[in-house]
Amino acid sequence: MTRTAKELAELIGARLEGDGAAEVQGVAAPERAGARDLIYVEAAKHSERAGASAAQVVVAQPGLSLSGKTVLRASNAKYAFAKAAAILRERVPIARGVHPTAIVAPLARVHASASIGPYAVIGEDSHLGEGTEIGAHTVIGAACWIGDHCRIHPRVTLYSGVRIGHRVEIHSGAVIGADGFGYAHGEGRYLKFPQAGIVEIADDVEIGANATIDRGSLDDTRIAEGVKLDNLVHIGHNVKIGVHTVIAAQTGVSGSSTIGDNVIVGGQVGIADHCTLESRSVAGAQAGIPTGKTIRSGQTVWGTPAREIGKFKEIYVWYARLPELAERIKELEARVGKG
Repeated sequence: MTRTAKELAELIGARLEGDGAAEVQGVAAPERAGARDLIYVEAAKHSERAGASAAQVVVAQPGLSLSGKTVLRASNAKYAFAKAAAILRERVPIARGVHPTAIVAPLARVHASASIGPYAVIGEDSHLGEGTEIGAHTVIGAACWIGDHCRIHPRVTLYSGVRIGHRVEIHSGAVIGADGFGYAHGEGRYLKFPQAGIVEIADDVEIGANATIDRGSLDDTRIAEGVKLDNLVHIGHNVKIGVHTVIAAQTGVSGSSTIGDNVIVGGQVGIADHCTLESRSVAGAQAGIPTGKTIRSGQTVWGTPAREIGKFKEIYVWYARLPELAERIKELEARVGKG
């Protein structure tokens, strides 16, 4: 979609410097940009790249000099650039209309503007909202509710009773609403514990490819507004995740754990059952959080078992010196005749 620099500045809340009539059609990295592509720069060390780019319009932090360019000034250039990209880029449709091979149950309620791709299945009593798109081979189980303007990519599976808000995007291979890993042990064997809850996903959530979210046991699994889950993330039964939390790839969250608002969880983090990560806490990549542990608000933890980052760094330094310390101990033992 073509916009003038002036229009774009107004839409993203930036201050215009230069030619407001300059047209912008897309976004790109500085080296790949054409004259009508938008680029961004948020640090002085990248100013030379931006200056050499063919792009005529650039989003930049205050104080960065970019002669010869039309500049959209924003205090958070990367975020402003992302807002502009959402305006300029036209997303490829997942489906158009209802494909003749799609199977839609007689009692399903599908908005006239919704689209369903080839071989998709929509179960009884399910609801698809306005402008929602369902990709090829996706299965929507019975009694699911999907809001407006959602994008469900190919080969997604929603078990029965899943509830999804508006503007949610779910990438290929995700499975939502499968039974949680819950068993009771007795008489020398394991018996499945009831997995009778559902999954509730609020507005503006994005779920990565091959992510899995289990239904609740006797409670529900709830993902709040604006949460972003990377590819290959697993969310266990009864887990609660607060607003605008982000979780990176290959993280596993065990059952009945609670993650607060605006939490950052790095890649390959393991969160055991009944843990609490309070709002605005950070779990660094590959952190291991043991059963029942609480990470306090604003705290950053790292390592396994997870420790406050200052303590982790101190321990890591000593760990790296173990070979040296072992040699010193051997020398001391030899001196006192114990070698």
